[in-house]
Amino acid sequence: MGDATGQQGETPTFEDSLQRLEQAVAKLEEGNLPLEESLKLYEEGMEAYRRCQEMLQGAELKVRKLVETLEGELKEEPFEPPVTPGADS
Repeated sequence: MGDATGQQGETPTFEDSLQRLEQAVAKLEEGNLPLEESLKLYEEGMEAYRRCQEMLQGAELKVRKLVETLEGELKEEPFEPPVTPGADS
C-alpha cells in the first residue's frame, strides 16, 4: 500500500488525508479483504478522518475570527490555533 503523504514523517495535507480516507473506504467496500487487512485499513481510515476533522475545525476557527466591533465594522483578530496533544509545533 502506497503512502499518500510522500515521505515518512511529513505532516499530510488535508487533500492527502482525504485521499487516503477515500482509498481505505473504497477497498473496504469491495469486501474481499482478509480480516486483518480490513482492520488495518479501518484504523488508517479513522486516522485520516481525524486529521481531516482537525484541519477543518482549524479552518472554521480562522473564518470565525472576523468579529464585529461596537461600531458595526468587521475587524480581524489574531487566530490562535487550539493545542493538540502530541502534535509537533
